Amino acid sequence: MKAVILDAASLGPDIDLSAIRDQVETLEVHEASTTEQSRQRLTGAQVAIVNKVVLDAATLEALPELKLICVLATGTNNIDMTSAERLGIAVRNVTAYGTASVAQHSLMLILALANRLPLYQRDVATGRWNESPFFCLMDHGTLQLEGKHLVIVGQGELGSRVAALGEAFGMRVSFAARPGNEGNDTRPGITELAPEADVISLHCPLTDATRHLVDAALIATLKPDALLVNCARGGIIDEEAALAALREGRLGGLGVDVLPAEPPRNGHPLLDALAEPLNLIVTPHNAWITPEARQRIVTLTGENLRRWKAQRDGA
Repeated sequence: MKAVILDAASLGPDIDLSAIRDQVETLEVHEASTTEQSRQRLTGAQVAIVNKVVLDAATLEALPELKLICVLATGTNNIDMTSAERLGIAVRNVTAYGTASVAQHSLMLILALANRLPLYQRDVATGRWNESPFFCLMDHGTLQLEGKHLVIVGQGELGSRVAALGEAFGMRVSFAARPGNEGNDTRPGITELAPEADVISLHCPLTDATRHLVDAALIATLKPDALLVNCARGGIIDEEAALAALREGRLGGLGVDVLPAEPPRNGHPLLDALAEPLNLIVTPHNAWITPEARQRIVTLTGENLRRWKAQRDGA
């Protein structure tokens, strides 16, 4: 069985691929590929292993020997799932590989925003501490997390881990009802919880029901010092509406690890705003990148291959 990794560089240079190699007869590794290149590189392969390369309908239709796509991530939005199903190509993703890593990053954003770290770092860098009439600066009011209300959208493994970390800091945690399923969910919806939230942390997939879930209307109901953190997917919040609220003092802090287009080759208003004195943090979709998390992706992908072979062989 021949397998081809199309974008191994997305895992980083320090990852051991043995768990995948052990499950296939031949493994061809490419550091990066375009959709067009993938058609040639996957010719004759039974397994495609891919992170972010787009495999569209035309590509899948041109690969009659392809039987399995292993996605090196949780999201499968880069795969034409309808065509894969029509063509009998199985798709396997990996989940819960970066729970500790992403939860840690989410808490980092919450802590940094609560303590107005972007603003105080700017003050120190510009010499304002040197000029202070007494020993400290306290121009930007900080937020003590103990006793505050953390609202989480997404009660999966990741959201639950962030909840545990929040509780360790003495926060009261609420989970919002699943967006799009509020009528069948006994939990309050995000619109009901937003006005009493001190921190909102997003850990849900990007779907039609969650696109711009946090929009201008919802932001208008927040406390003016509330913090908003998105380590899920770009587009779940209306970033421009959130930025406007931050600039106008209607939002206490904004931290995102994701943007709608990644990498943001055409720029983005949040990136431009980093030059302003705002309680704003943008990280480059790297919440998941601890070595442990990246290696676990390979381990889980090897397990996906093993299970698929067993199913194929009727074992």
